[in-house]
Amino acid sequence: MRDLVALPKAHLHVHLESTARPGRVAALAAREGVPVPGRGPFRGFREFADRNSLLRGCLRTPRDFHDLAVEFCADEAAQGTRYAEVTFTAASHGERLGDLGMPLDAVITGLREGQRAHGVVVRVLLDHSRRQSVARLERTVELALAHDEVVGVGVAGDEAFPLAPFAGVLREARAAGLRLVHHAGESAGPESVREAVELGGAERVGHGFRAVEDPSVVALLRERGVALEVCVSSNVALGLVSSAAAHPLPRLLEAGLVVTVNTDVPDVTGRALAEEYAVARAAFGLDDGDLAALAVASARASFAPDGVKAEVTRGVDRWLG
Repeated sequence: MRDLVALPKAHLHVHLESTARPGRVAALAAREGVPVPGRGPFRGFREFADRNSLLRGCLRTPRDFHDLAVEFCADEAAQGTRYAEVTFTAASHGERLGDLGMPLDAVITGLREGQRAHGVVVRVLLDHSRRQSVARLERTVELALAHDEVVGVGVAGDEAFPLAPFAGVLREARAAGLRLVHHAGESAGPESVREAVELGGAERVGHGFRAVEDPSVVALLRERGVALEVCVSSNVALGLVSSAAAHPLPRLLEAGLVVTVNTDVPDVTGRALAEEYAVARAAFGLDDGDLAALAVASARASFAPDGVKAEVTRGVDRWLG
């Protein structure tokens, strides 16, 4: 079996705030006088979201955001990631801290430094909670358009809240050149995935594994070539799937869908990207050729420049030897 750290790959679904190293989490919690957020198990999405809010509230200064971004680049490079699209909730932090632009500015400064130091290419996706206002999504789009490093936006969070109120702003964002990626088919069923694609214009779907429950949604994804950002360990940690072995990832592949492997919330699962590939190897019996195909799919489904996609693909070929 080949070394999965050495496998070149793209990382498409990971939340920056959830990449904080354990020591950084402990230091931030101590500084802010709050308990260190636990890793679960969680009794539902709301409990998980409340845990995440506790950690995010500890991020307060430009240095907090900058250092998190630099460390993200270092940690991704150590996993064999060649290209990453990291998700960040910029407007929420900016409103909380009374300076809309500061958190994203600090993150981008940190990413630039980290990329130079560690040789990984990183771009940013800005997410917006379904529970929040249309006005906040508008501010998120404004932030995205002000930075070349931001390639797209999308809705996330509790899928009990519909995407429909945001459809108009999303169309405007797409017309302005931003890519659209929405969380769906995680805590809600396949109709959530259909809504993300048909109403929300999603080019990729974050999670989306519950699409397998409806053949018509599977056909929609296959027909439009919409890739899924699958996060096995996260789905298990949140209690959405009973175990890695029970995850429908193999069924998604058998259905002819584009599947990519991702971490989502590595501070919760304790698993970095190469370890997620190891989970896929162990849980589903995937061989090196299967894992190489997943890595190539991650590059092709990304919003990276063609040259970066080609470089990752060539590296995967060399890995297979």
